[in-house]
This record gives sequence, C-alpha cells and structure tokens, in this order.
Amino acid sequence: MTPASPFLDIRRIYVEPAAEALPRGQAVLARFPQAERIPVASHWRIPELRDGDPGDYLRPKREALVLGVKKGLTFRPNGRSADFIAPSTSNGCAMACAYCYVARRKGHANPITVFANIEEVLAATARHVGQQGPKRAPNQVDPRDWVYDLGENGDLSVDAILSDNVRDLVALFRGLPNAKGSFATKWVNPDLLGYDPQGRTRIRMSLMPHGLAKLLDVRTAPVAARIAAIPELHRAGYEMQVNFSPVVLREGWEAEWGALFDELDDTLPAAVKDQLAAEIIMLTHNAALHEVNLAWHPKAEELLWRPDIQEEKRSESGAVNLRYRTGWKGRWLQRFRDLLAARMPYCTVRYAF
Repeated sequence: MTPASPFLDIRRIYVEPAAEALPRGQAVLARFPQAERIPVASHWRIPELRDGDPGDYLRPKREALVLGVKKGLTFRPNGRSADFIAPSTSNGCAMACAYCYVARRKGHANPITVFANIEEVLAATARHVGQQGPKRAPNQVDPRDWVYDLGENGDLSVDAILSDNVRDLVALFRGLPNAKGSFATKWVNPDLLGYDPQGRTRIRMSLMPHGLAKLLDVRTAPVAARIAAIPELHRAGYEMQVNFSPVVLREGWEAEWGALFDELDDTLPAAVKDQLAAEIIMLTHNAALHEVNLAWHPKAEELLWRPDIQEEKRSESGAVNLRYRTGWKGRWLQRFRDLLAARMPYCTVRYAF
C-alpha cells in the first residue's frame, strides 16, 4: 500500500478548553508539540477560519487543526449510504475536493476539527445499536446488519493520522453483532491495515476517472493508489465497496468511465468482486460554492458550473442546489448504470442518485 504522504503541516491548533482537558485532546496536542495553541470558546466560531482570504483556500487545510467537543450526540435515519448517520468524531477535511458539500455549508476552507470526547460518542453509539436489536429485513444498505455512517463530514482515513478516534470506532463495531461502521474515503492510510475490523467496518472507496480527479479531487490520493489499496484493505478484514462519485458530465464521459471500470476489473481479485457493491452519485453543485471556487480554482468551475444542463433543486436540508436537469439526469444515470453492468456485471448498485 502506498504510504500516506506528509501533506499536513500543523502550525496552529484552535483548542476548546473542554477538549484540552480530555485524554484524547491531550494525546492530539502531544502529536504536535511545536504547534501554536489558540484557545477558542467554540470550534464553530473561529472568524479567521470562516472569513479567510478566498484565494488562500488550501493553506488552512494544511496548517490548521481544531480540537473540540462534540455537543449533539444524535443519530439520524438515512436509508441511502447507511441506515443511520452516527455522531461524527470529526468535522472538516484536509483535502479540497472542488465539489465538497462541507464547503457549501461553511463557506470557506474547513480544516479538520477533531472531537476529543470519543468515549461519549462510542458509548452513545453502542447504546443506539443495542436499542435496534437484530435487523428485521434486508434493505439496500445491507442484507443483515444495521450500518452506521461514521464520516459524514470528513474523511476518516485522514483523521486516523491525527488521533486514535478511527481505531476506536473500528474496535467498537468489531464487537457489535448486529451493526457495521461505514465511511467513504479518498485517502490511502496504511495504518488502517492494522485495525483488525473483522468484516465489521465497510470502507467505500470514492473513485472517478483519473483526469477528472486530477482537476477536481485536490489534495487527495491518486486514483491509481486508491484502486491499489482496495484489495489490501479487503485482505485486512474490511468490507470494501466503491463510490462512483460525483459523476460529472462532459464530452467523452462514457469513454473515461468505461476505462476506469476496465481498470477496476483488471485489478480487483475475485474475493473483492464477489462482495462488491457501488453507490453512484451524480454531481450536485451550489451557487455559494461556485463563488468560493472562482477565487481559488476557477478551472474546476468550467466542469462543475453548467447552467446549460443544470437546474435548481431544494435539498432535504432546505438548501438550494444545482443538479442536472430532470429527465436528462435520469437518462444519463441509466446510461452510466448500463455501462457499469456491461463492464463489471458482478458489481451490485446499492444506491444511485
């Protein structure tokens, strides 16, 4: 497995006092003894992060870390990628995908916040799983287990560089007979190979054609490295699935996705193919993110901002986003599914949107 590159250079840590008092908070601070510590009342209210220079989008992701306490330990029903969205143990990301919905919510570069009250999160998750009992019927998420999304607002493969929160989550689900943890990732972290998940954690490797990823998946692992990591993670005991996300339409999109499917088919061993499932997610964009991107990555907007084939839609959260036009989107999605079925007929589509 390709080792994670040193793409974090933490120089400033914004610290809530309650987080600094906890063992996990102290452990995170000990990893970066030279970093400046800046006390903050709340991990949400840090003006220099929220109102930074729009053109200086990447530096805070590389140099800043926030250490906080997760306040709300709620579990939201999902039914798409997971049965439930678990309370997150982090927020934000060191990567900078040009279409990221977290940036849509916060308006600017959103570096990683590590939540130090991991014991509370673990205990709340174990209680919630216990309350569900056995899964009563198969669904598109999983035929047997309740599945909990653990990384809705970040990438846990990167988070594992900063703390043992991810290791603790994998250990928790290893001992739960009726539930799995799940997270999507675009990073390759060899430390995950030693976590011994025993099939109780699902990793959804996010993939797109190489050329698209070079333009849109800024500061992520190369697609070739992500593909190469899938068999290794599976041998280490993870359930491996793939996310084809987002599907960005441009001239020649079928040819480049077809080439990616062929590469996967040539690379993945039979043991992975036998259990492989995928999510397919068409691009969603947003006017506010468009403005953010124009300041630091305008070339990406040539592909993402396509009002000629997009229309406004209100999301479940109430936000107004841009999606491919109704009617046409369904046709393009079906063409994508047909292409996948022709090249990788063993790959089940769990969820397509």
